[in-house]
Amino acid sequence: MKAVIRLYAKLVLMLSKISWLPPLLARIALGIIFAESGWGKLHNIDKVAEFFVELHIPAPVFQAHLVAYTELFGGILILIGLLTRIASIPLLITMVVAILTAKIEEITQASDLFAMSEFLYILLFIYLIIEGAGKVSLDYLGKKKLNSLS
Repeated sequence: MKAVIRLYAKLVLMLSKISWLPPLLARIALGIIFAESGWGKLHNIDKVAEFFVELHIPAPVFQAHLVAYTELFGGILILIGLLTRIASIPLLITMVVAILTAKIEEITQASDLFAMSEFLYILLFIYLIIEGAGKVSLDYLGKKKLNSLS
């Protein structure tokens, strides 16, 4: 039993040395997904606005532009780890709205919600809002710089 405990302690120590990796991977995935999605929406804004009309979203042309720019610039900020917590909030809200408008009819039980990529994105945004961008980010460099000045 002591050998198992020692092995577990070594594993925890090894994993603590790469604690910078999970937020980096989350940021890379979300950043690329949302920057590309925003770029695509901007280049097909009329189709996005038409889709928003079908969903009965108010001010569909304005909302289409708002979502496209939010995804593009929010994705870029998250990718580089700049203002990550702040940039995650509007993207999280966008995913909640997407589920409530475009995906709600697909949900008949809890597992349907859990299987949606939008729900996974929400969980990852919550993680980034709580934990921050991590050590491999501009947020971390900025924090270190501010701490050195005080």
